[in-house]
Amino acid sequence: MSSSEKVIIRGLTLDGNKFRPSDWAERLCGAVATYGPGRRIIFHPEVKLAALDGVKCVVIDATLEQENEMLFEFLMDFAKDNQLQIERTDHFPPEPH
Repeated sequence: MSSSEKVIIRGLTLDGNKFRPSDWAERLCGAVATYGPGRRIIFHPEVKLAALDGVKCVVIDATLEQENEMLFEFLMDFAKDNQLQIERTDHFPPEPH
């Protein structure tokens, strides 16, 4: 696995529909965040929000698969359970489709 490899969960279902609710990506990133001093949210450094081609996405550094398998599986299970598009890429951001 390349150190630059990313796993992208796109806010589109496998049949191409936009996933709802519209804040799903923020909620998913929030679910794997921690809280620091003053209850300040600390987002996971390997799980990021992005917008690609106008579609909300969650971009995961693929190293998370080895570093925290349970967290990685949680994110992948969310995507699979909701039939979201998942892409692995060494090129981020990826080339436009």
